[in-house]
Formats: sequence, structure tokens, C-alpha cells
Amino acid sequence: MNDFIRCLLAALLLVGSCDLFHASGEDDLIELEERALQAAVAKVAPSVVRIETFGGLERVGNFVVGDGPTTGLVVSEDGYVISSAFNFVQKPDSILVTVGSGRRAAAEIVARDQSRMLVLLKVNTDEKLVPPVVSPRGELVVGQWTLAVGKTLDPQVPNTSTGILSAVNRIWGKAVQTDAKVSPSNYGGPLIDIQGRVIGVLVPMSPQATSEFAGAEWYDSGIGFAVPLDQINAHLDQMKAGNDLHRGLLGISLPKGSIYSEPPKIAACKIRSPADVAGMKAGDTIVAVAGKEVRTVAQLKHALGPLYGGDEVGITVTRGDERIETKVTLAEKLLAYEHPFLGVLPQRNANGIVVRYVYPDSGGGAAGLQQGDRIVRFAGQEYQDPSALRAEIARREVGGNVGVTVMRGDKSLDLQVVLGTLPNEIEAELPPAHDELPLEGVRNVEVGVTEIKIPEEPNTCVAVVPVDYNPRIEYGLVVYLTAPGTFQREAFADRWREAGEENDLIVIAPQPKDAERWTRTEVDFIKKAVDQGVATYNIDPTRVVVYGHQAGGAMAYLTAFEHRDRFTGVVAVDAGLPLRMQLPDNDPISRLAIYTTLVKSSPIAERVEAGIEAFREMKYPVTVTELGSPRELNAGELAELVRWVDALDRL
Repeated sequence: MNDFIRCLLAALLLVGSCDLFHASGEDDLIELEERALQAAVAKVAPSVVRIETFGGLERVGNFVVGDGPTTGLVVSEDGYVISSAFNFVQKPDSILVTVGSGRRAAAEIVARDQSRMLVLLKVNTDEKLVPPVVSPRGELVVGQWTLAVGKTLDPQVPNTSTGILSAVNRIWGKAVQTDAKVSPSNYGGPLIDIQGRVIGVLVPMSPQATSEFAGAEWYDSGIGFAVPLDQINAHLDQMKAGNDLHRGLLGISLPKGSIYSEPPKIAACKIRSPADVAGMKAGDTIVAVAGKEVRTVAQLKHALGPLYGGDEVGITVTRGDERIETKVTLAEKLLAYEHPFLGVLPQRNANGIVVRYVYPDSGGGAAGLQQGDRIVRFAGQEYQDPSALRAEIARREVGGNVGVTVMRGDKSLDLQVVLGTLPNEIEAELPPAHDELPLEGVRNVEVGVTEIKIPEEPNTCVAVVPVDYNPRIEYGLVVYLTAPGTFQREAFADRWREAGEENDLIVIAPQPKDAERWTRTEVDFIKKAVDQGVATYNIDPTRVVVYGHQAGGAMAYLTAFEHRDRFTGVVAVDAGLPLRMQLPDNDPISRLAIYTTLVKSSPIAERVEAGIEAFREMKYPVTVTELGSPRELNAGELAELVRWVDALDRL
């Protein structure tokens, strides 16, 4: 008898199914496997319950909510059941749970885990429920058998899917991964081992997003996640007391670049955040969390990912040659960050930081800054580069008073500026962004109407590049996403050619694979097209905007928020914020401005207004243009939008 069969027999013994060993020595491996799997499911079955929901929403955003039975897992004998938050997005009017005896009992949601997307139910029953046996996390081995269990098809007989354990530390330390099929048929149910012990609770999850729907697109794909049951049990008393759990927030911004190679050097600390209160500063490098060394941004995310708001954790940072250890209490929610604003536009291609334009109602305008001034010091520090000064301003607070030294001709002036907020209005006129620059050398790029090709993608992408393109000039980049089925190459070129040539803009129009619709997965193609444009042309990273019309507007929002390190502006014309989208916090380093149109009589007006309110509540700068009817921007409105893009490098 080989070692593999011995393991199967040991599993049968551990689940208490000695009677299964009546099989003769000739029983083949397939039969042994089947018996072991059946025994494991039979052991956990009394702890798996069927949940039915009634009433509530039929649709959440563009997602049609299912109304079939779902699954839950008993976590204590006194009537508490854990399940996936996905199963309750419709906000049901009533919930019924079929318990072990076969009786149905009413239940209510007691608390939510907003970090791991779980809900805790209390079932109104006197019947003692059967909690499962926990599979110790320390015993988990990648490659071991796993079974995803649900109870949706039959209230008494579980439905199962078999696979292996693919990874044990996914979704920033909050989940294990399995290749068993995971979908709404078993969301909320257990992932078990071959001994019938519960590894975790099955939920849709994604490393990029945190909504109830995140990860649901991997339906039955072989990419499934489960929250370890020992993690859930550790906070069960808090949830039983009716306390929601939230992701623990430190309140820092990290450097752009690969999270797997960049060290966790703090780019900015949000004002009055846990990191700020603990004395951390921009420039500090986090080297340890809870006594465990971290060397990359990814390792920091894994260290902090499992923690909740209210958790205290030891964090060690280095500041120069100094090593500083501190205790930090993570927050459930951060104060909304608002970008401070000096009140000027910098001249491009200038020697140092030369003022191109002063906003009249800004702090800089009130302090006496003038066009042509050269800013040499800010808060006592010398600056030669607008990007460095922009980063330093981001570390300040709106309303703060700061000293600014400028050279006006050959005279040095010291001014006191009160930092304001980024404007939402578009200036009626702006002076030229730079002096005339002669073309030098050979220009080895395509200009005019051309194409950007991504070899591995079937999608196409048309570009309009100024015929007088000069690689010495930094160009803004507009990514134009049309409503599906409406793109016309010649009309697109005519619309943007003059605007691009007069305002140093390159415009690209990625196209969906299916001309009739955009799909969420095409966000990655759009990002690749942008990366190709950036690699080919001289692009100003402060003026990269994704513009979408109707369904293209929804894609614009998705693209901008999924790739915050690339985009500084998002334009949505006749489009609302996708309701499934959870807005990320405004970020000190990755600035993002919003431009949207509003048609009061439009069927989506309420959704557009709700999005505007949400953006403003989170302190994003939002510019709103009201239109009389749902349509694209006309020539005058487009010219105004181009000025909005032109001013995104403001300080």
C-alpha cells in the first residue's frame, strides 16, 4: 500500500468513519478518494446552513442581484451564523435560516466585517446549533486537498467542489486561496480540509478592491478565497456585541512603483492620522511591523492587511541613521484629506519654478505673487523643480501659513502665503505654458492620426499626435473612451486635432474588443495603451486624463481609480459614478481632479449628483458643467475642458 493511500485511510480514521474501511485491499484509489471526501463533507454538514433572503433591491448599480438561497456557517451553538456580505447586498427585508433539524427560523444581521466582507447573523431559535472543528492555520500546506461546501441546492444535502489549497496568505494576509470552484452557490459556506475541519469561510475578494462585489467576476474560475475561521473567531465577541469591524488604517501615502521592489518609504502622512499622531514623517522608512521585518511595500501591506481599526501595533521606522520604535492605534476611518493650494501655475520648460499664472482668489494672489516671479524657497527650503514643490505642498494643511521667497527680477521678496484649496472653476484664459522651443535633432515618432499597438491585445487604439510634435515639450495626454458603437475615426481626429496642436495635447482612443460594449477587464488594456503612449512620447505625468462618454464614462472612473499612480484627472460626460465602486480616499501624492457634466432632466441625474456629493465629501476637487440635454461637449465646452486639463499641474 503506497503512502498516498495510507494518507487517505488516516483521513478516514480522523473523521470517525471507521466503517468505511470494510472495503477490501483491492479497493482502488478513486473509491478511497470518494469515501474520504464524502466523510469530510458529512462531518461539516451539520454546521452548514441554508439562508434565504426576501425583498430588498433587485439591482445594485449595473449588477442584477440574485434571489436564490445562499449559505452560512455556524460559529456558535447559541444561534450565530457567519456568511458572505455578497449574499446581502440587496438589503433584504427578511432572512430565513434552515437549521439542523430542518426547521426554518428568522434571522437578522448583527454586525458586519467591512474588511473581510462578512456578516454575522443571529438566528431566532432555541435549537442548539453545531459549530465546526477549526483546521489549525499552522497545519495548512499548499497543495493539500480542499472542499468548497455550500447548501443552496438542497436544504439538507450540501453541494461541494473539490480542489487544492493554492496559497495561504493572499489578499494582504486576509485569506487563503483554493482552485475549487467558488461562486454564489457556496459564498458564505466553509472551505474544509480532508478531515472535515473548516479552513475558512468562502467569500469573493480582490486585492485591488474592497466592495461586496470585489472578486465576484472570478466566478467558478479556479480563483477562490476563504477567510480563515481562526481569524473570524478571534473577533467574534466584538461582532456578537453588535460592533462592525473595519480595515485598520495607518494614514500614509507610499511611493509609486512596483510594490514588490519599492521600500516602504513614507511619501506623506495624512494630517491627524494614526501615523501623524505617532510622530511619523514623510521620508521615514518603515522597517518592521509587530516586530517582523518588512522590506517592500507589498510586505507592509501583508503586515497591516489583517489588522482592524482600533488594533494597536508596534511599528519601527528609520529616519536617517536613527531607528524609532512607536506604538500606533490604527483608525477605522481617516479625516478626509484636502490638497493645499499655493495658487499658481508653473511655467513649463523654465529654469527653476517660474510663475506662469496666479489665481486671483488664492492665497498666493492675496500674498502678492505675480506672473514671472521665480519661487526659490518654500518654508525655508530651496526648490528648483515644480514636482518637488508640489510634493512638499501636499504634506501641508489647508489654512496653514507658510513663508515663500521669490525672485522678481534681481530682487528677493519674502511673502507669507495662507494655503487654500484647489479651485473647481475653470479660468477663462491662461497665458502660454512655455516659450517657443525649436525642434532639435531627428523626431523618430509617428505624428498626425496614427495607431498605438499592443501586440498581446486584440483591441485597437487610435492616436492624434500634433504634427508639430516637439520632444522637448511635455505634452498632456487625454485617453478618450467613447460610448460603445459610436466611434468614428475621422470625426475623432477632426475633433481633437486643433485642440491638441494649440494646447500641447496628445489624445488616444482605445477601443473595446466588442464594438457594442466595454468590459471591466479592458481597464488593463487601456492602462497598457497609456503606458505605450508614455514610453513613445514626452508626456507630462501631472496632465494625464481619462475622458469617457456614457458607458465610456463608467470605464473612465474604473480606470482612473484602479490606476491612481497614472491618472491625474477623470472626465465623465453623461455618465454617473458606478454604484458598485467604493471611492478610495483622496491621496496627498496621487492627485486626482474630477470633471463631470450634469443634466437635471436626465434619468441618471440623481446618480450623477450622488457621485458629485460623494467626491466633495471626500474632498476631491470637482468641476461640474451643466448641460441642457444628454450629449457630448460642444466646441466651446471642449475648449473649456482643454483649459481644465492645461491647469492640472497647478501648485
